[in-house]
Amino acid sequence: MQKKIGVLSGGERARLCLAGLLLGTYNILVLDEPGNHLDVETVESLAKALIDYRGTVIFTSHDRYFMQRLATSVVEVRDGQAKNYLGNYDAYVYAINREVDEGERQLNASKSTARKPPTKSAKGGKKNVQRDHRKIRKEISNVERKIAQLDERRRELDQQLLTATDPEEALRLHNEVTALAAELAAAEERWCELSGPSM
Repeated sequence: MQKKIGVLSGGERARLCLAGLLLGTYNILVLDEPGNHLDVETVESLAKALIDYRGTVIFTSHDRYFMQRLATSVVEVRDGQAKNYLGNYDAYVYAINREVDEGERQLNASKSTARKPPTKSAKGGKKNVQRDHRKIRKEISNVERKIAQLDERRRELDQQLLTATDPEEALRLHNEVTALAAELAAAEERWCELSGPSM
């Protein structure tokens, strides 16, 4: 408590800012990746505090666990339009999968871009398009599984890092967490590409 703000680490500064926000009298909070630079315990405490918060919270996050805990609706911005999905993150994923299965996403994507009139080869290629969509859905499912595994591993490493007392072990864990974060970001980017307008 006696430290000057200038000597605080990034995570300590983030905690201080969040504490100041939560103690304020605001009725709306806009948070961009609030869990970044925070350890697992602090993210859990933040989630609890935001659940008890009486105002509105608008946030972006790559942490699916955090979204599942907190989100009561998910706003997706795609093709220059915003769509509100009521319910938590699981409800959002379910709605997206249903849209993909029903071809609704493809229909919306085709509305936003001008299409050429179908030719004989295009009509004949309908089966190929369906096969491609199945392949993409399968890859999306694989990427989602990979993201969940990486997320779980990162959570485990964060927990180990909290209790590590040996400096060499702490450095090794830190390096592994950093590498894992890069792999997770790449997997999430791939998921975004696969879930893009072509779907």
